[in-house]
Amino acid sequence: MQTRSLGGQGLTVSAVGLGCMGMSEFYGAADEVESIATIRRALDLGITFLDTADMYGPFKNEQLLGRALKGRRQEVVLATKFGNERAPDGARLGVNGKPEYVRKACDASLRRLGVDQIDLYYQHRVDPKVPIEDTVGAMAELVKAGKVRWLGLSEAAPGTVRRAHRVHPISALQTEYSLWSRDPEDRILPTLRELGIGFVPYSPLGRGFLTGRFRRPEDLPEGDFRRGSPRFQGANFQKNLDLVDRVNEMAREKKVVPSQLALAWVLSQGKDIVPIPGTTASKHLEQNAAAVSLSLTPDDLARIEAIAPRGAFAGERYAPQGMAMVDL
Repeated sequence: MQTRSLGGQGLTVSAVGLGCMGMSEFYGAADEVESIATIRRALDLGITFLDTADMYGPFKNEQLLGRALKGRRQEVVLATKFGNERAPDGARLGVNGKPEYVRKACDASLRRLGVDQIDLYYQHRVDPKVPIEDTVGAMAELVKAGKVRWLGLSEAAPGTVRRAHRVHPISALQTEYSLWSRDPEDRILPTLRELGIGFVPYSPLGRGFLTGRFRRPEDLPEGDFRRGSPRFQGANFQKNLDLVDRVNEMAREKKVVPSQLALAWVLSQGKDIVPIPGTTASKHLEQNAAAVSLSLTPDDLARIEAIAPRGAFAGERYAPQGMAMVDL
C-alpha cells in the first residue's frame, strides 16, 4: 500500500482509507462480525486510515472501531468527527459548533473509541450560528491538551476554510467527490492547494452507484437512506445508470472491476487526495486496495471524461435539507 501526505503538519496515511459509516447505519443492516473482520483485514492490507464519526449509529460506530482495534491501535490513523449532534435514541438535534460542545464531544469519542488520542478530528458540518474561529479555537485547545493530533473540516466552504486555517492549521478537508460529484474542482480544490491542505473524498464510488451493483431503486435495502437521494430516484436513476454502464464497459476492457476504475480516477486527480470508500465486505475491500496499483494514462483519463463528463450525472447529491448543510 502506498502512502500520501495530508496537509503540511506531518499527517501521512495510506493512499486509500476505509469509511466505516455503513457498518453501523444508513445503508441497511450490517453484520458486526463481518465489519470487524473487514477492519482488521484493512490493516493487514496496509489500509490504515480509518474514518468514523460520533453520529454514526449514533455512537455505535466508534464503539465498533474501539473493539476492532484492540491490540492494533498503533497501526492506525484514526479519524472521527463531531458536530452533527444526535440523542441516544437517534433523534437529530442539529449542528453544534459551540466550544463547550467540542470539548464534550471529544471526550465522549475518546471513551467510545477506547483511545487516549484522536489522530484527525473533523468538524462534521459547519455551524452557521457559531463563528468558525470559536469552533476551531476549541479544537486547537484539544491539540494543545494532547487529545487530538491534527484538525480537519467537512463540507466547509472555501471562505470558511481560510478563516479556520488562520486560527490553527487545517490538515484535511472532507467532502463528497467522485466521477459523479465533481463540484470541489471549482473552488474547494484550488483553495486547498493554495493553503497546503489535503483532500479526503468521501463516497468516491458514488454511494455504491459507480460499482454497477444497483440496477433499479428496489435493489437498495429497506431503510437505506439512498432511497431518498435524488440521484437514486425516478428518471435520474436510469440516466445515471446509462452513464455508469459506459464506465463499466471501459472497466471490463481494462480487466478491472468498476469500483477500481472509479477509485483510480479519483486517485489520479492529485497526490494530495486520499479517498475513503466504505464497505462492509472483505472482498470489496481487497478490490479497493488494488485500485492503488491501477495507473490511468492521459488517454484513459480523456476517455473517462468523454464517457462521463462533469455535470453529466442527474440529481442533487442530497435532498434539500442535506444540501442546506453543505458549503457553509
